[in-house]
Amino acid sequence: MTGPLVLLDAASLYFRAYFALPDSIKAPDGTSVNAVRGFTDMVAKLITDRRPGRLVACLDADWRPDFRVAAIPSYKAHRLADEEANAEEVPDTLTPQVPVILELLAAFGIATAEAEGYEADDVIGTLAAREDTDPVVVVTGDRDLFQLVREEPTPGRVLYAGRGLSKAEVYGPTELAERYGLPRERAGAAYAEMAVLRGDPSDGLPGVAGIGEKTAARLITEFGSLASLLAAADDETDRRLRPAVRAKLLAAKDYLAAAPGVVNVVTDSPVHLDRPDTLPHEPKDPEHVAELRARWGLGGPVDRLLTALRGRPWSPE
Repeated sequence: MTGPLVLLDAASLYFRAYFALPDSIKAPDGTSVNAVRGFTDMVAKLITDRRPGRLVACLDADWRPDFRVAAIPSYKAHRLADEEANAEEVPDTLTPQVPVILELLAAFGIATAEAEGYEADDVIGTLAAREDTDPVVVVTGDRDLFQLVREEPTPGRVLYAGRGLSKAEVYGPTELAERYGLPRERAGAAYAEMAVLRGDPSDGLPGVAGIGEKTAARLITEFGSLASLLAAADDETDRRLRPAVRAKLLAAKDYLAAAPGVVNVVTDSPVHLDRPDTLPHEPKDPEHVAELRARWGLGGPVDRLLTALRGRPWSPE
C-alpha cells in the first residue's frame, strides 16, 4: 500500500508556527526565523508520522479572491483593514520569512501548488477532488476544510492543527458527524451547509441572524440538506419549521443565495504544481539546502527534515 497524499494548508501552518514560537529566534544576520523553523519542524513531523508517498504545500495566490468578494463584499474585509492598520504600527516579521520557506521547500524538492485568483483552500479542494488512487490527508488549522472529508473514491481525512500539531485531531466522516451532530453519509457537504447558516465572523460571513452552530447542524440534519431546508422555508404549508426560524431564513434569503459560493471550496481551480508531488528521499539540491541551513541558522529543523525524508525516527529538539 502506498502512503497518503498529504496536502498542507501552508499559510495556516506557518502562521501558527509564527505565533507558537517567539520572533526573538533569529538567523545570524538578525532576521526572525521562528516561522521558518516551526514550519520546517511541522513538515518533518508530518512526514515521520504520516509516511506520505506524495506531499504538496498549497499556497494562496489570492487570499481574498474577487469572486468571493463579489458574492459577499464583507468577506475578509476586516482582515484587510487590520493589515492596513498594523502596517503603520507593528513591524511585520512574518512576511519576510515566507520566501525563505519557499526557497527551502524548493531546495528539498518538495512540491508547492497554487492557482491564480484562488485561495489555498481551493488548491487543496481541487487536488483532493482529482485524487482517485491514494488516501488524502489535509493538514490545516482551518475548520473550513472539514468539508473535504470523504470515504470515496479514496478516504479523505483532515488533520486539524488548530491548537498546534502536537494536539492535532484527525477528522473523517464519522468524527465530523459525531462532533457536530451531522449525517455521516454526507458529513463534509453538511458541514459546509452548516457553516453557511452559522456564518464565520473571522471571515466576515454574517450567517443567519439568530441561528448558531447547534441549531444550524440540527436543521441541516433534520431536512437533509440546505436546499431542502430553504425549500421548506419557502413553503408555508411545511409545518416542520417553526415560524420564528422560517422568518430568520427568509430574512437572510439574499445572503443564503450567495454564501455557498463563498464557503464551498472550488474543486476545479487551475492548479499549477511547481514540480511532481512525489516526496523525495534526499534533497533535490543538497548544496543549496546546506547554504540555507547556514545562512538562516536552521541546523536543527533542516537536519530533522533530512532525517524524516530518509525514513529515520523524528524527535523534538
